Amino acid sequence: MVYFDHAATTPMRQSAIDAWVEHAGALNAGSQHAAGRKANAVLADARERIAGALGADPVEVVFTGSGTEANNIGVRGLFDASELDRVVATPIEHPAVLEVVKSLGQTGADVEWLPVGRDGHAKDLSALDTPAAVATMMWANNETGAIQPVGEAIERATAVGTPVHVDAVQAVGHVPVDFHALGATTLAASAHKFGGPRGTGILLAKRSPAPKPVILGGGQERGIRSGTVDVASAAATAVALEEAIAEHTEIERLRDALIEGVRQRVDGVVVATQEPALPGHAHFMFPGANADALIMLLDVQGISVSAGSACASGVLRMSHVLEAMGYSEREAMGALRVTVGRTNTAQDVEAFLNAIPDVVERARAAGAL
Repeated sequence: MVYFDHAATTPMRQSAIDAWVEHAGALNAGSQHAAGRKANAVLADARERIAGALGADPVEVVFTGSGTEANNIGVRGLFDASELDRVVATPIEHPAVLEVVKSLGQTGADVEWLPVGRDGHAKDLSALDTPAAVATMMWANNETGAIQPVGEAIERATAVGTPVHVDAVQAVGHVPVDFHALGATTLAASAHKFGGPRGTGILLAKRSPAPKPVILGGGQERGIRSGTVDVASAAATAVALEEAIAEHTEIERLRDALIEGVRQRVDGVVVATQEPALPGHAHFMFPGANADALIMLLDVQGISVSAGSACASGVLRMSHVLEAMGYSEREAMGALRVTVGRTNTAQDVEAFLNAIPDVVERARAAGAL
């Protein structure tokens, strides 16, 4: 199988599997007895290692059940902690942020959307110069890989006292992240995007202003995220993150070869991925083609890709990201996201390039029906 869907999830690293197995028997880290203290020591070590890898203090590391949960806590929690009712966001956010912002708007919040260019990057940031309860901007887009101007956004928002949440789910483990240097109030990550276990998220949260909890319970994780922490997954996440940051791969070179090869082999292709972008993302549009057909035809040949966010799988519709970028429905309905990861080789790229011309031709025929 040729797996080119690393943005959806990347295979779990063996080092993370080993760490998870080692600590799978860990008991409740909140218990006061010896078994609880032992589990808590493992959890504390994982927290310290993650903090060190991401430029944060250990107390700022909050374990969650997913990147989606971390994003929900960051956005809604900061909004609830403020006396203001204004929210600033981009229209290309992942649904884990976008749907939260829309929900706040439906319950009375004043939502202002930052414009996005055809290259996939947020442009006019002047809306951030007016105070808001929270501003949110993703570090890198999950569909196109476009890296957003988060540094400038945080600087402008901070200047007027607005806390900023950053969805860094696609960025952590793939580009350098320094939480303190960045200056964000909260930042979300997800372990399975860099080779850790699925079902584990990370929220980096400053001491103040701290987001209010979205769910209430026993007060674990500074009271921000109640619930018994999965010690084994926390340990596996720390190991995976350290390995991801330390490794040197040829991901960007393979991605560039893939983009250039498609341009040479397929007429009329539109490459939505524009620099600055994540090293592994290649987003194509084949106008007139049917995305379902593209995916299925490649899948038959053992090549795994996607049309966009796997979190919105099951329903083929025009991507809200591509719509915000100004692409037509004819262009967007033939979208294909190809994401390269550490397991890919030059042979994988060649297999894809050999298959894509005929696949596009047949998918365009299907789209014309």
